[in-house]
Amino acid sequence: MIPLLKVENLKVTFQLPYGTVEAVKGIDFHVNRGEIVGIVGESGSGKSVTALSIPKLIDSNGIISGKIEFTSTDGVKANLLELSKIALRKYRGQKIGMIFQEPMTSLNPVFRCGNQVVETICLHQKVSRKEAKNRTLQWFQKVQLDDAERIFDAYPHEISGGQKQRVMIAMAMSSSPDLLIADEPTTALDVTVQKVILRLIKSLCEELGTSVLFISHDLGVIAEIANRVLVMQNGKIVESNTVHSIFKHAQHPYTQGLLACRPSIYENWLRLPTMETLGKEKLTASTPSNLNKDVPILTVKNLTTTFYQRNSLGFVQKTIKAVDNVSFELQRGTTLGLVGESGSGKTTLGRSVLRLAEAQVGEIWYEGQDLMRLSDKELQPLRKDLQIIFQDPYSALNPRMTAGNAILEPMKWHKLDTSKEKVVHLLETVGLTADHFGRLPHEFSGGQRQRVCIARALAVQPKFIICDECVSSLDVSIQAQILNLLKDLQEQFDLSYLFISHDLSVIRFMSDHVLVMYNGQIIETEETQTIFENPKTDYTKKLLEAIPKIMEF
Repeated sequence: MIPLLKVENLKVTFQLPYGTVEAVKGIDFHVNRGEIVGIVGESGSGKSVTALSIPKLIDSNGIISGKIEFTSTDGVKANLLELSKIALRKYRGQKIGMIFQEPMTSLNPVFRCGNQVVETICLHQKVSRKEAKNRTLQWFQKVQLDDAERIFDAYPHEISGGQKQRVMIAMAMSSSPDLLIADEPTTALDVTVQKVILRLIKSLCEELGTSVLFISHDLGVIAEIANRVLVMQNGKIVESNTVHSIFKHAQHPYTQGLLACRPSIYENWLRLPTMETLGKEKLTASTPSNLNKDVPILTVKNLTTTFYQRNSLGFVQKTIKAVDNVSFELQRGTTLGLVGESGSGKTTLGRSVLRLAEAQVGEIWYEGQDLMRLSDKELQPLRKDLQIIFQDPYSALNPRMTAGNAILEPMKWHKLDTSKEKVVHLLETVGLTADHFGRLPHEFSGGQRQRVCIARALAVQPKFIICDECVSSLDVSIQAQILNLLKDLQEQFDLSYLFISHDLSVIRFMSDHVLVMYNGQIIETEETQTIFENPKTDYTKKLLEAIPKIMEF
């Protein structure tokens, strides 16, 4: 069988101010017709650079060498690296479709979603705009977008992440390409939306005979969709085999590490294995000893937060109850997991508790004081006790402020010890070094930036921290390090966490109790083990069923 795509000795180097970086180091692989090949690895492994090299979408400072042979359905072979820009246009979009990682940055924010797909169809299929619109609406229905007419006229910011990703899939598949390259297309999506997207890609490819090169750092996702897997580390393919063989009999230590670092919904661990601890004894967790059910640090009663959508004249068009009559308690020194899909109200609840979003009704009792009744001035002294770690560490840090100064800033505000020694101690506490004090955010990896954010939250000696999707976009090995760190810090400083996540495997590892949120309401609350082993609501069961199950291998 002649493969659709054959890559030989692919090398990609980048010319940077401080020297040359070899991102891909002479790799070989192929993709057969109708086959789904997964590429898995951590950030910096070279998987996305490999994918972008195929249609030559690498930045201008990148140099690609080797051979990328593409055989069209009509039998015509071409080395894509030898084609001119004009010749490549016949392949990009028409024969090779691309789904990028972040749909919000891939879709033009100033154009309506439908028009962006129409433009793609007109470019590659030479049809009228009227016919292109009809085909766009048909594709919106194929990718299971409800209310296709509304989505067609909507701007990207007016639809959800899952809807934006489906628009991107419709755009990529609208020309029925021979090869679809999907670069982290489900990162940070809810497990239920993720499952729908994976099934959608798989069914469309089976229907059209399209081959797929699927890039992900999540082995669970790869297990759901791929036929074969390539494991990449430091620009090289370290292991290649069928999905079943990789997950059942992984040979390379790096592959074994990726599999081991992923939290499981089937087991309780005191700490997750990491690349550094792989092979050491894994300890199952016993019943948490720090639970003190008689001492709640936080009590929320009947909290309601409502948002109002107004028209251009200022009149209310729509009322949304993001948090609807929510009540719960958090015991001192424990972790309360909060899980639900996007739009369920998780983040708004967390922000309402800290009064970063103002609730209209309810009580928020923290150590004997109702935060809802305090003025901004009265609330200021309590801000040091109540901290938050945001989802995206890059946007949470000032790009012009060094890590050390970012940590110093809240310490100065609350008139605490502002010595450099104190900041260095905090950096070391979260696994960084004194050398990191003077670095800017862009000089850190994603995991290091999140450690800086954790150090900044710890700088004011808090008692309660909200962790809002703080590991959702991290590689599994970095995620394991951060989760272990949060547990270590909880034991060291007797911290209490409200841990918000859409990833139930992470929730299982971190939480003592779990709240399940749906449409602004808490629909189920129970001890962690009970809710995973005996869920009561259909919604909770649906969330659990949507988790990719590596264990089936």
